[in-house]
Amino acid sequence: MNPYISNYRNSQKIQESFHAIRLLSKKLPKPIKIMEVCGGHTHTIMKYALPQLLPDNIEFVHGPGCPVCIMSKARIDCAYKIASCKDVILVTLGDMIKVPGSFGSLQEARAKGFDIVFVYSPLEVLKIAQNNPNKKVVYFAIGFETTTPMTAALLQSVIKQGLKNVFFHINHVLVPPPLKAILSAKDSQIDALLAPSHVSVITGSKIYEPLVKKYQIPIVVCGFEPVDVGESLISILNQIITKTAKTETQYARSVTYEGNLKAQEIISQYFTLEDSFHWRGLGEIPHSSLKLKEKFHPYDANIIFQDYLGGIPKDEHKGCICGEILKGVKKPYDCKLFGKACNPQNPLGSCMVSSEGACAAYFKYEGLKL
Repeated sequence: MNPYISNYRNSQKIQESFHAIRLLSKKLPKPIKIMEVCGGHTHTIMKYALPQLLPDNIEFVHGPGCPVCIMSKARIDCAYKIASCKDVILVTLGDMIKVPGSFGSLQEARAKGFDIVFVYSPLEVLKIAQNNPNKKVVYFAIGFETTTPMTAALLQSVIKQGLKNVFFHINHVLVPPPLKAILSAKDSQIDALLAPSHVSVITGSKIYEPLVKKYQIPIVVCGFEPVDVGESLISILNQIITKTAKTETQYARSVTYEGNLKAQEIISQYFTLEDSFHWRGLGEIPHSSLKLKEKFHPYDANIIFQDYLGGIPKDEHKGCICGEILKGVKKPYDCKLFGKACNPQNPLGSCMVSSEGACAAYFKYEGLKL
């Protein structure tokens, strides 16, 4: 193992951190719930059995930080309808191809003969478009602030190369608005947040300060290794015990206060705020997503194919509780479908489909608790 990585997975350091957490927990005024926003954190927490190291008065709950998990059925249906159009090649990232929509998943659509290609890098779209000049190549762009610069870079290359057959089905969302929606809910029981790492590399830790000021809770930008999680929990507990609330960056080896200014610049060059976005489990959240600026509308698939996108339903699977899981209200084991009708071979909800989903993490690392 890389010695740099192994330092953050050192068993002695993990034990020392969680011993300190157990001591600090005795000073807590009440039991607390800590939301790990990112699905990557959920997998680390489950993989290293960190909940088993926690005292009874500290609980992890899962947040809306998986871009596949929060994607509503309506957005998948849009992609499905675009893919059904004549002479269209729909390009998507791997996880999205399995998420079920009203008409089925994109994987099922491909089995029916739709021209759907999944890629590992958005820049692969350039070659696909060059090799298929008589086709409309539509990129199904998803993700939080982490992946938005890559979509912007792709559009920049498309324009530079003069490609006229590339279009963008934009589904880029922002982290702060859904967190505000969750923390504003009357039944919110969240006492602190482990903020996402990769998003924060782009945005900087500054984006969390309005949330800290409004809700007076600790927010710590946390790395993805078990030692990172332990150190971040210690920071959170010290804040709660001393009755302070601030933004801290445990993941200082990659995250700064200002973030990646060049990435932020290219995002602002091509994108602007969308009026509203429908989130799975959270509903409509104003100004929580991005859209292409007006000058780039000739590349906007939602405008080019708007005649095909009306009347798309938004209802989710009645038995699926992914929405409640994404709000931190319920756990995967609370779902009656978990491990039975819904499993990685037959996922009914996005939290089981996505490799970062909470249900996938529970299924993979903790087995079935039926």
